[in-house]
Amino acid sequence: MIAIRTMLRMLGANERGATAIEYGLIVGLIAVAAIGGMQALGGGVGGKWGRLLTTMSTYM
Repeated sequence: MIAIRTMLRMLGANERGATAIEYGLIVGLIAVAAIGGMQALGGGVGGKWGRLLTTMSTYM
């Protein structure tokens, strides 16, 4: 009975798992923000490359 109580106290005091979950959530939020930013800017960058290709094809 004492060993079970000791084990439960040790598990309650261990915070490594909670910290790992927090870091995982932060990384996930950064990834979602990065993907959103890339999608928002992706069309503009693609349009610029297309105009550059057209200009180079015209003059070459």
